[in-house]
Amino acid sequence: MKHQPIFLKPIFKDRIWGGAALKEQFGYDIPSNTTGECWAISAHPNGQSIVAEGEFKGKTLGELWDDHRELFGNLEGEKFPLLTKILDANKDLSVQVHPDDEYANEHENGEFGKTECWYIIDCKENAEMVYGHNAKSKEELVEMIENGKWNDLLRRVKIKPGDFFYVPSGTIHALCEGTLVLETQQSSDTTYRVYDYDRVDANGNKRELHLQKAIDVTTIPHNDPVLNILTEEKEGVRITTFIEAEYFSVYKWEINGTAALTRNAPFLIVSVIDGEGKVIINDEAYEWKKGDHFIIPAAIKDFIVEGKAEWIVSLPSLINGK
Repeated sequence: MKHQPIFLKPIFKDRIWGGAALKEQFGYDIPSNTTGECWAISAHPNGQSIVAEGEFKGKTLGELWDDHRELFGNLEGEKFPLLTKILDANKDLSVQVHPDDEYANEHENGEFGKTECWYIIDCKENAEMVYGHNAKSKEELVEMIENGKWNDLLRRVKIKPGDFFYVPSGTIHALCEGTLVLETQQSSDTTYRVYDYDRVDANGNKRELHLQKAIDVTTIPHNDPVLNILTEEKEGVRITTFIEAEYFSVYKWEINGTAALTRNAPFLIVSVIDGEGKVIINDEAYEWKKGDHFIIPAAIKDFIVEGKAEWIVSLPSLINGK
């Protein structure tokens, strides 16, 4: 298994805003037509990916991290650092914000903070998202929240398929109706809701808001991160660097034919968002298709990919120590 890609079975989460796009687009066996999240590569206790085949079949990613750290280049840290999801925003998500490591460690029982990023796989025409806010001070933020001045407070931006957004902790944000996104994030499940459109669940209850914590952690004023997106052409593959940041680096690999590649990190996380093909390692071929998610472990340095596909590839940028 150390010289094979580690294919993982995703976990699915029902959400008030979810839909059926995960089945329609990727063929997943989703539990309901309000499935909002595919936790594709996760060692978080709230939803662990399971190894699909091979020597470690049936084990969780967390068990591999604990018991076979050599698969991950002996990277330090108590917890697997990243979490990859696909989100189906069939309806608007709540407006929310996430804490940084320091605040989460203090207030959320040692949980990581949550810096994340989004690759827009698909969205309806003229789709948008909430990305940032217009308050100039904490006092103005509090006043606008308390008086429900959401149209004045929230900053909306247009989105289209292929767009990439970096969402550091402290950024007020929300995906909006009709959006399918691949999310790379710190391995955290801490979200502070600021506004939920006064929606109620099947029992007539509104979802909990977390206004004080949200106000505590929101970055004021909002500043858009500056992205230096670069594209490199190699034989058989075009590699787009979206971000190389504090917690993760994220790339898009557009494979067209045959490409010889080298793992340049302790391990690689791969999500196949379109197409199919195979990866060849030591003359052994492993097939993959749209909707597959796998890890290329530390023992694999050089490999060949064949096919026509789009991968989103991520890797941890820093040692994940606590």
